[in-house]
Amino acid sequence: MRSAFHLAYHVNDLDEARAFYGGLLGCREGRSTDSWVDFDFFGHQISLHLGKPFETSLTGKVGEHMVPMPHLGVVLDMDSWTSLADRLKDAGLDFIMAPTIRFQGEPGEQSTMFFKDPSGNPIEVKGFRDESGIFAQ
Repeated sequence: MRSAFHLAYHVNDLDEARAFYGGLLGCREGRSTDSWVDFDFFGHQISLHLGKPFETSLTGKVGEHMVPMPHLGVVLDMDSWTSLADRLKDAGLDFIMAPTIRFQGEPGEQSTMFFKDPSGNPIEVKGFRDESGIFAQ
């Protein structure tokens, strides 16, 4: 069995969460009750519970960018990253950081984008052409 992370956090509205995570991001819905719902978040399990979302601020400095902290993220292969980036742009999603390439020509070169779910939870999606770059020094 491949290891997968599990993360549970709050959202304001489960129907909005279903439309965003299931409809827009394309995550498969799992079990649910009237107060929470699970999603297959690109091979990992997230559990979205009704409640007050965690506070965030633009305090993470990565290269020349300030990014929201804390945030949830996932790493995809480049074909999947490009497909998702195109789908989100076509949907008119408001990005914190529009799809871009960071550390170009350096170890760890990556494509990245930051956005928020409808409850304000920040999400980063990274793409790598070569997975050895994920932990490059």
